[in-house]
Amino acid sequence: MSRIPALGARGEGWVALQFIFLGAIAIGGWMFGGAWSGVAQQALWAVGGLLMVGGLAIAALGVVNLGPSLSAMPRPTDQSVQVSHGVYSQIRHPIYAGLVCGAVGWSLVSASLVALALSVVLAVVLDLKARREEEWLRERFAGYAAYAARTKRFVPGIY
Repeated sequence: MSRIPALGARGEGWVALQFIFLGAIAIGGWMFGGAWSGVAQQALWAVGGLLMVGGLAIAALGVVNLGPSLSAMPRPTDQSVQVSHGVYSQIRHPIYAGLVCGAVGWSLVSASLVALALSVVLAVVLDLKARREEEWLRERFAGYAAYAARTKRFVPGIY
């Protein structure tokens, strides 16, 4: 039995948490922005913009590479196949990695410490969701353990 809860038969609770935090980050940036100014604001705006664009690109590649196996739910469907090509040859969860990059980017662009703190919480939620998902993927696909051993979860070569 897993120490990480399923939060629903297909992991619906994880998806709900993900969207709650994404919404809170968007609102937090909009309502509580302006934490820095001057040169810092300009530099962080540029870095944040790059993170947002890069995160969107990574997530989009993940969506495209998953093809018909794409599902918001962490439990794979009966029609799912193991995907290990494209961006998935470098990291196991590019969509989650892209969401975190985008959230941090938005936090920097909006100059919101609230959104930045919520982005850290989102990263923890998505890490737990990924760990739960990986348990289901190991059950479903015989080759998943070997794939996981050779690829990192979110950051190529690091984590």
